[in-house]
Amino acid sequence: METDYADADLRGQRWERRTFEDCVFTDAALDDLVTTGCTFTNCNFSRADLPRSRHEHSAFVACTFEQASLTDATFVGCKLNGSVFDHTRLRGLRIEGGDLSSASLGGANLAGLDLSGVRMAETNLVEANLRGAILAGADLRGARFGPTDLRDADLRGARLDGFDPRRVDLRGARIDIGQAVEFARVFGVAIG
Repeated sequence: METDYADADLRGQRWERRTFEDCVFTDAALDDLVTTGCTFTNCNFSRADLPRSRHEHSAFVACTFEQASLTDATFVGCKLNGSVFDHTRLRGLRIEGGDLSSASLGGANLAGLDLSGVRMAETNLVEANLRGAILAGADLRGARFGPTDLRDADLRGARLDGFDPRRVDLRGARIDIGQAVEFARVFGVAIG
């Protein structure tokens, strides 16, 4: 199978149940690409254009998306475990369910995105902008924060084991009662 797709024009293609390992998609034009049930392992999408692409139940494991464009892309039930999104354009990105565990989103602009119910355990969110993001019901156990912008974010029902509210900006954030009690304990506030 071909492994070098650098600079390729693959716009508008539809891929089903294909497997890609150690493939290079750098600078490729993947606009409007549709993948269903595909597996990408250790693939390099640096500087690739994936705007308006749609991915359903595909896996992108340990892939690199450095300086890629995922503007208005959609991921439904996808695994993005261990993937790196440094300086990636994510405006309008939609992630429905799925798994971003151990991914690197440090410094990423995720402002206003709906990440409700997404598994993000052990994910790097250091210096990420999550202002106004919807993280309701997300699994953020062991995620790395700080300084992370969570102003106006919805954290209700999110699993935050190991979360230190002193390392983030939570002004205007929505939290549930259990989270409020736990945050108060971190700040040394006696309850009851």
